[in-house]
Amino acid sequence: MNIFIDNKNGAPIYDQIYNQIKSAIISGELKENAALPSIRNLAKDLRISVVTTKRAYDELEREGFIYTLPAKGCFVAPKNTELLREENLKTIENYLLEIKQLAASCNLSTDDVIAMYRYLDEN
Repeated sequence: MNIFIDNKNGAPIYDQIYNQIKSAIISGELKENAALPSIRNLAKDLRISVVTTKRAYDELEREGFIYTLPAKGCFVAPKNTELLREENLKTIENYLLEIKQLAASCNLSTDDVIAMYRYLDEN
């Protein structure tokens, strides 16, 4: 897994690390119980502070995406299907909010949007 830091992004570096690892876990790119790079090695590779990397790992652990074994390192936690479901629901809600805004700008009714969805669902 490669992590890229975009200095022009505006998002905090720890957040970029957190989001990329989390996405890799959710997508299945990182498998259950797979070892993550050590905090120190990742910091060294990215040329950032260990504190920044630790913050990203701490957040991932707090949310149940990874676990730490003392003197062994950090590993991908077994997938919690309820956690993944909540993540997906959150993503769907964000898309629906965007659809609602776009529909309003086109003067589409809720029924029009539902009809579009049904058409797509059938094909």
